[in-house]
Amino acid sequence: MIERIKYIVGNIWQYRPDEPLFYTGIAFWIAFTLVLAVYTFVYKRNQIRNSYLLLVSWFFYFQMSGAFLSLLIFSCAMNYGFGLLIHKQRRKQVWVGIAIGLNLLILGYFKYAYFFLDNVNLFFETNFKVFNWIGWLINQLARDVVDVNSILLPIGISFYTFQAISYLVDVYRGDAEVVKNPLDFSFYLSFFPQLVAGPIVRASSFIPQLYQRFRLKKEEFSHSVFLIVKGLFKKLVIADFLALNFIDRVFEAPLAYSGLENLLSVYAYSIQIYCDFSGYTDIAIGLALLLGFKIPVNFNAPYQAYSLTDFWRRWHISLSLWLRDYLYIPLGGNRKGSARMYINLLITMILGGLWHGANIRFLIWGAIHGIGLVVEKFFRRIFSLQTKPKKWKRLFSVFMTFQVVSIAWIFFRARDYSIVQQLLYQIRHHFMPRDLAGGWESYHWVIFVFIIGLVTIWFPDPVKERIRGKFIRLPSWGQIPVILIILFLITLVAHSTLQPFIYFRF
Repeated sequence: MIERIKYIVGNIWQYRPDEPLFYTGIAFWIAFTLVLAVYTFVYKRNQIRNSYLLLVSWFFYFQMSGAFLSLLIFSCAMNYGFGLLIHKQRRKQVWVGIAIGLNLLILGYFKYAYFFLDNVNLFFETNFKVFNWIGWLINQLARDVVDVNSILLPIGISFYTFQAISYLVDVYRGDAEVVKNPLDFSFYLSFFPQLVAGPIVRASSFIPQLYQRFRLKKEEFSHSVFLIVKGLFKKLVIADFLALNFIDRVFEAPLAYSGLENLLSVYAYSIQIYCDFSGYTDIAIGLALLLGFKIPVNFNAPYQAYSLTDFWRRWHISLSLWLRDYLYIPLGGNRKGSARMYINLLITMILGGLWHGANIRFLIWGAIHGIGLVVEKFFRRIFSLQTKPKKWKRLFSVFMTFQVVSIAWIFFRARDYSIVQQLLYQIRHHFMPRDLAGGWESYHWVIFVFIIGLVTIWFPDPVKERIRGKFIRLPSWGQIPVILIILFLITLVAHSTLQPFIYFRF
């Protein structure tokens, strides 16, 4: 262990693509400890603190994405400049249109080039190939450092692009003050806890914090530690264990497993993606709070939702609000009649699916949610149904919503449509396994973690809050044993190969 720490410290300034600085690895926590050590000397002076954290954020991004740090810095400079132009110039609408267009062009180039060319080649029977023009320009400055025949997706580009667009639109609308200091704006766009997988932070809530004095109460410190440990547990013990020992195997070859195993893998993936993404968010909020900044909650027990509308109020809240404020409402929202509202909903959800990935299956995933929302609103309006069902009707609604969401996740997770067909075929025609007793022997630990996952997603919120409150109120000598026990469990279960957070790829 000591040799491992020496190796990490000795090589921490180098970018190692095979050992990225993910938040679940010991290398990150060693680096973050060093960051905190220096932070104790700079946190009292806001400008020095902000500049220091900007450099730290760029360092962590470099450790995860290498040369793509230059693209992030370019985005910071470009959007800072556009913010000033939108604020100062008379033709604000023109400038905000150009700014959004350029941001989407860059995002589309890196994220959708293959998707676009593949469909052009399929439709027109051509044989166009991707050429990395940005890589070619880089090679003119630094000889042959980029493969011009491939385009890699920078980590977090979808998140910081959407965050930049929200800032520009808010400045245009007058909902946010323009940031005049380029370092402050770069810090807002690059803040490392939420940079690579959200939440998407609004400038109006984050920028004012840059000019406030650092304050961290004992309760806030305890809350941040609670969130970080909870996030690590959800990610490493539940999400990664289910993925490596069950989900990945079934989705790789559905025909090798019974329909029951396929169905359980679908439910297990619902648990995995929630524990993975909400685990990251917990860690991000905890890290930000330790540094004196508050970023918004991104999940609110989404699988306890009683409808798809309620689900999207609880799941990836920052993206849901972004899609509502910067896409659904500008399309017309519900202001132009029922038919237009249904079309706007469907467009918003399909484009939301496309945001997640350049593949038809993400469009299908978005369309399932879009159609579901349209059907929900149609029947609620026609039959004057209650917005919030009560008692047993609520339990039934929660159960049915979970089924729809889980079915939609199949298209999100499957490698291609043939996997979807195989999985559904096994569920329909070969449901029961041949040897139930043998299955228990093979899966008893998976079933145990699966049950922990079910408890996690359906645990009553009031009880969760009581547990959190009791931990925060514990004295330090009472908190430390609890933390050590949970970290010990994480160490026992965690695999040596780090699994990146699912939403890093988006």
